[in-house]
Amino acid sequence: MQSTLILYSFLALLLSVSIAYFQYYYQIKNRIKVTPILFVLKAVSLFLLLLLFINPIIEKTEITNIKPVLSVLVDNSISTSFFKEDKNVADFMKAIDGDRKLQSKFDIEKFRFGTSLQVLDSLSFKDVQTNISDGILGVQNLQKDKISPIILISDGNQTIGQDYEFINSKQPIYPIVIGDTTKYVDVKITQLNVNKYSYIKNKFPVEVILNYEGTENVTTQFSIVNEGKIVFRKNVSFSSDKKSATLQANLTSIKEGVQYYTASIAKIDNEKNIKNNSKSFSVEVIDEQTKVLLLTSVLHPDLGAFKKSIESNKQRSVTVFTIDKFTKQLQDYQLVILYQPTVSFNSVFEKIKENNTNYLFVSGANTDWNFINQKLLGFRKNAINQTENYAAIYNDAFLTFLQEDIGFVNYPPLLDKFGEVTITKEHQVLFSQNINGVQTQQPLLATFDMNDQKSAILLGEGIWKWRAASFLNTNSFEDFDKFMGNLVQYLASNKKRNRLEVNAESLYPANSTISISAFYTDKNYQFDARASLEISITNTETNNVLKVPFSLVNNSYQTEIENLASGNYTYKVSVAGQNINKNGRFKITDYEVEEQFTNANVNKLQKLADKTGGKLFFTNQVDEISKNLIDNESFYTVQKSSIKQENLIDWRWILFIVIGLFTVEWFLRKYHGKI
Repeated sequence: MQSTLILYSFLALLLSVSIAYFQYYYQIKNRIKVTPILFVLKAVSLFLLLLLFINPIIEKTEITNIKPVLSVLVDNSISTSFFKEDKNVADFMKAIDGDRKLQSKFDIEKFRFGTSLQVLDSLSFKDVQTNISDGILGVQNLQKDKISPIILISDGNQTIGQDYEFINSKQPIYPIVIGDTTKYVDVKITQLNVNKYSYIKNKFPVEVILNYEGTENVTTQFSIVNEGKIVFRKNVSFSSDKKSATLQANLTSIKEGVQYYTASIAKIDNEKNIKNNSKSFSVEVIDEQTKVLLLTSVLHPDLGAFKKSIESNKQRSVTVFTIDKFTKQLQDYQLVILYQPTVSFNSVFEKIKENNTNYLFVSGANTDWNFINQKLLGFRKNAINQTENYAAIYNDAFLTFLQEDIGFVNYPPLLDKFGEVTITKEHQVLFSQNINGVQTQQPLLATFDMNDQKSAILLGEGIWKWRAASFLNTNSFEDFDKFMGNLVQYLASNKKRNRLEVNAESLYPANSTISISAFYTDKNYQFDARASLEISITNTETNNVLKVPFSLVNNSYQTEIENLASGNYTYKVSVAGQNINKNGRFKITDYEVEEQFTNANVNKLQKLADKTGGKLFFTNQVDEISKNLIDNESFYTVQKSSIKQENLIDWRWILFIVIGLFTVEWFLRKYHGKI
């Protein structure tokens, strides 16, 4: 390519010189003094013009200076204002903005964090949670492959997320401590563990972990109160050697429904913060437990995944049997899971048809599809003895029950025999099949509701991989278990489907956002996006009523309510123009997790600084941290060279030169009478 360009350029030069020579020297007898100048002007202008037609590619090296990035993370939680550090944080940020030397060395990017990480535009100090680890990891991902020290302005008290002390940070972190560093005498409820559900007239355990900060011997009283009555009481002693205590209480479920309890520990002498002395919790008391039967023809990791996921809700229990050892009655269970059925399931299918039992059918590499197709279940598969991997495509038009997309498309594929699926009865598809990147209309998970029998099919084994992937993505099984819970709740229920379903928590911490969602269908149980829903919230103590409309978000109605005072509330969700409503209640506690701390966690912030190669400072040490960052030679500007290719025709100034040369030549010839 380069040799061809040189050849074309040489030919262009030769042609330009030849034309100029022919015009000004060939058989020209009366030459003037400016003939050499005219010759040069003609040759050069023609050569440049021909070069523009050849249009060679010009490579140009550009040098870019990339300054290190200084990421400033500011704690925007309530604890900042609780410690009365609002002004100190604002002054520190103002000093950073006004430091010209720091601005000259770094590109400064500012973020705020609390419940989540956000770009800093303003500070409100109203976030009800503090997730320091999420803030650090978020900035790290954003500044990947850059020199980017982090300034962390926080009291070091984290309420949610993974422990930031053990984060592996490639960037040095400089904690700026805010809050009171003085240690006060304090006793608090650090943790309270209780199941969400209990059965009526049964005992349920409550585990409470208490902590003490101080050096003197103290004795105080711990109690649990329900509806104004003390249901548990115990004296607890602490000393300089005994800083914590774990108490176990077994309470009795007396009334059905949601029951609210308050656990508290009495104030000790000279205790400054008593907001961490109490904690509320709720228990839903139910009449009976949903029993699920899992029948299988093979041993498989999916069995454990189904059992663990379903039983994460204590309202449900799963019993696993291999088909050859099952001797009990199907009527004892609200739902039967048929895992990779074969001909040995024949009697079970007969009982299911006879009793109209709800079931979940799960196929896999060992499923006998010839047998299944003979049972006339309303679905069939023309399977061959070859397996295929089927990934999931989420269907946002699924209406059987409310299920959000938790990233199903990124979950590992399920394994099943290859073949075309045919469904001959009314159904809803939650997932369709993706085969090696090709999206199909074939179902992967579908639900049926006919003749008072609910059923579903999951065409693939390997659901345990989905549960594992959910944990890897979110550090929790919660999203997957909630999905499985929604499926089981639908299949195990024999109640007539309600046109209006409301999803709300029974207990909210103070100052939190109250999120409530609703699902409304028409008379044919198809989602109705035309409806107008409203929630009326009543404070049972003041009788104040707040009415808030719902917003349509995808295939559900959602609303968020803020700034509700602590107390007990009832709510009523109604549909405009319809005699359809749903009632419920919830409680907003006095408990604010951000006000449970008496001082800043300096020790933990110091460990973070030491581990990452940073240094700990306080808000009154702006000059010191600025000098440390400026003098640190490991934070340097990087020069990056890049080769940029341009076409010669894009250089417009060459065209202007050509026009200029032709113009000068014309004027000279005109002046000397050669035109």
